[in-house]
Amino acid sequence: MGRVAARDRTARRRYRHGWRLAGGIAGAAVGVVLLIWTLLPVYNMVLIALDDEGDEFTGSLWPQNPSFGGFRAVWTQDHWYLEHFWHQFGNSIFLGVATMALTVVIGSLASFAIGRMQLRGSQLIGDAALLTYMLPTAILIIPFVHIMHVYGLSDSLWAVISAYVAFATPYAVLILHQYGKLLPMELDECAKIDGASPVQIYLRIYLPLMTPALVAVGVYALLLAWNDYLYQFMLLSSTRNMTVAAAIDQFFDSDEAPWNYMMAVALVYCLPPIAIYFALRRFTSFDRVHT
Repeated sequence: MGRVAARDRTARRRYRHGWRLAGGIAGAAVGVVLLIWTLLPVYNMVLIALDDEGDEFTGSLWPQNPSFGGFRAVWTQDHWYLEHFWHQFGNSIFLGVATMALTVVIGSLASFAIGRMQLRGSQLIGDAALLTYMLPTAILIIPFVHIMHVYGLSDSLWAVISAYVAFATPYAVLILHQYGKLLPMELDECAKIDGASPVQIYLRIYLPLMTPALVAVGVYALLLAWNDYLYQFMLLSSTRNMTVAAAIDQFFDSDEAPWNYMMAVALVYCLPPIAIYFALRRFTSFDRVHT
């Protein structure tokens, strides 16, 4: 009987192992398909950027005569569409970094007040902030343009930054408040016993322990500012103050748009958020922060 039971257990283990192996293979296959599907548009952008004639869709897997002329034109700004590219690229970086920094600062201060200082009515304020997401941001663009005109911020990067910070902060408060609940209140109480002020608790205890959530919120705010087009197009009018996202629309003003230049600009434009993400990724580990 013992041998029969042992054989049955072995068979069941092999059966479960086979199912786990099959599930792993199926999951890997689905992941590969989704990865290819996601990267296919990016690969097509690379094909167009490397095409010397800038043809949109050639139907080939690789250009017959690949050329880096599009990237060379971007680097040297050797096209009238690109004559202010690097200045606009700097505007985009400033816009994204400023939005990220202000969102993290405002969101962390608000979540600290709501969750750690336990102010009266603070929870209601945090919940009310989320009601702003009931309105699509697209329908707010006209009143926002009017408000910026009244305050003299027309054609200013700060007008766009203020819009993105206003849209990203409620989400930041929600995420940081929920993450802050994982931190024991005893840390704050011990610091108060040692004579620490709320500012010292915020700077020396709260912020270091909240680093993973702060990074997640900062990346979200950065991508929100980096990927949006509508507010940048509506609020920025002069060529020198435009960002790359708004300026690239000029390529469509021509009947024969240089698609290889356009795709080269788009690929270069993708690099900063990727670099910032990988630079900050090491701070997203909860265990690393607490060890």
